[in-house]
Amino acid sequence: MKPIQLISPVDGRVYAERMPLAPEAADAAAAAARAAQKGWAARPLDDRIALVKAAVAHMTAQKDDIARELAQQMGRPIRFGGGEFGGVNARTDYMAGIAAETLAPRVIEDSDSFRRYIAREALGVVFVIAPWNYPFLTAINTIVPALIAGNTVVLKHASQTLLVGERLAEGFHAAGIPSDVFQNVVLDHATTERLIGARAFDFVNFTGSVGGGQAIERAAAGTFTPLGLELGGKDPGYVRADANVDAAVDTLMDGAMFNSGQCCCGIERIYVHESLFDDFVAKAVKWVNTLKLGSPLDPDTTLGPMANVRFARVVRDQIAAAVAAGAKPLIDPANFPADDGGAYLAPQILVNVDHSMAVMRDESFGPVVGIMPVKDDAEAIALMNDSPYGLTASIWTNDYDTAAEIGAQIETGTIFMNRADYLDPALCWTGCKDTGRGASLSYLGFHAVTRPKSYHLKKV
Repeated sequence: MKPIQLISPVDGRVYAERMPLAPEAADAAAAAARAAQKGWAARPLDDRIALVKAAVAHMTAQKDDIARELAQQMGRPIRFGGGEFGGVNARTDYMAGIAAETLAPRVIEDSDSFRRYIAREALGVVFVIAPWNYPFLTAINTIVPALIAGNTVVLKHASQTLLVGERLAEGFHAAGIPSDVFQNVVLDHATTERLIGARAFDFVNFTGSVGGGQAIERAAAGTFTPLGLELGGKDPGYVRADANVDAAVDTLMDGAMFNSGQCCCGIERIYVHESLFDDFVAKAVKWVNTLKLGSPLDPDTTLGPMANVRFARVVRDQIAAAVAAGAKPLIDPANFPADDGGAYLAPQILVNVDHSMAVMRDESFGPVVGIMPVKDDAEAIALMNDSPYGLTASIWTNDYDTAAEIGAQIETGTIFMNRADYLDPALCWTGCKDTGRGASLSYLGFHAVTRPKSYHLKKV
């Protein structure tokens, strides 16, 4: 077996490498998780909640060290790296706060003749395959409700963020969660698919590419193992004629460029009412030119490298193809001298774009956004729906009802009004079309990792 290497985007060196588990060791890890599950589920809910919250507190206390590790692993500037724990804590606190009510039996009847109720029961062993772009947040979305609900968890983190899995394991174990209840494992693709096909897990959560999701579905075919799949995205923003342009520019451009555009719900295409188009574009260009591209270890850097040279190559190719087809680039790469033709990539805004171009159709997952003028809501809705993906859509207007009416016509998982690139733990995180299926966060996040069990008890 070959070691799995983590290549740092900072300088291209091997930052870490780990050997994947041999098949027998992988089988043993899954078996240990299954053996530990009943005992973990038997512990009082309050104990499980306290242990999970203690684990998150342990990791939060190390957020500055973790920020430096994240910079090395996936390129996020250190000035932002520790901020991921704001979301980790908010989501953990919310899910912990609703656990008792959400997991409590729903009583239908409790009389002298019958006791009838629906309980929620842990699925068993939850397998989390986590991505590198928000490596703590995305993992926590499933790990926290899974453990609180009484499941054991096996985590396989992305090769680009190998050390995050180890940090999570350290935190959960330091808090007192048994080592078999939460395991971090390093697996190759073949072993991962074999374990899924052997029904080693009772739920599989995967965040990643459409191709990766298809591979997971193929591996699980015929096992009836439930899957949660968050896959690609091409999230749009729509700026109506009544929008606040300054606020729209600030939020939408941050949504397009933050984390070097490597956000699951990042803004990848923008439609602006023709009456505001020139103003919006001019202000967007000014906004982007304030960014500083450079080493993520520099506290002044606001735009780090993309996580891998091959990811940057996809974005460069999309930009070049769009320009060759008539698109106009508005950002001069000379303003970003750190662009090295590799992982360090200057941001870009494109106009004169249309949906024949890959940059407006395919996932970019990088610091580029195309902006198109539209004449009315109908045209904007048609363009927003002209995508194989459906994760979020951002509508800029001053009227709740208008936002809701437009949102009802958009094929997506979340509708934002006057905000973007945000997860509210009280609301369901979900998508449609090639973005995947399933749900996390909110009370539905607990439903994803439990099953209903009916009790119909009669006295004679």
